Amino acid sequence: MNQVTTIPDPLVWGQGGPVFEVFLEPTCPFSAIAFGKLPSLQKEFGEKGLVLKVWLQSQPWHMFSGIICRAILAASCRADGKASAWAVMEAIYAQRESFEFEHHCSGPNMDVTPNALIERIESVGSVPLKVQFARHDLDREIKRHVKYARQNGIQASPTFMINGIVDPGLGSRDPIGNWVDALRKV
Repeated sequence: MNQVTTIPDPLVWGQGGPVFEVFLEPTCPFSAIAFGKLPSLQKEFGEKGLVLKVWLQSQPWHMFSGIICRAILAASCRADGKASAWAVMEAIYAQRESFEFEHHCSGPNMDVTPNALIERIESVGSVPLKVQFARHDLDREIKRHVKYARQNGIQASPTFMINGIVDPGLGSRDPIGNWVDALRKV
């Protein structure tokens, strides 16, 4: 399954019910908390009870953010698309410190090159990425994520939208029941 698809697989799971959009940065500790709750949320609503959309929100103070976002979107270009992207996100969040600088500006990751970072992501995520990462047309998908976030006034991660409206009352540290209640109110 090392094929390249013609277009990236959208990071969308489920069908029917409310649309829950989550804007995540791959090395943000608060995004990691939110990401960890998504499987429970999906289970609560079932495949036909919720549409979950994940948008990548690159943030420049997370120094590897752009490279890691591109790697996740590269994974979505594989034949198993969004499943590969999910596996990469899951692996990165599980070992977040391996992909982040200490205090956003120091530590052992100061000597990591982009190629070494991609190899590290491939290793922990068990998903080959180099071929897809090098696709020139992948820029379109990255820009699509950025443009959509900007159009919706998204500034930071994680941010949550329900049926196209930002819900500033939801946070990553909220109990999953708060998310469920907000989604059931619509």
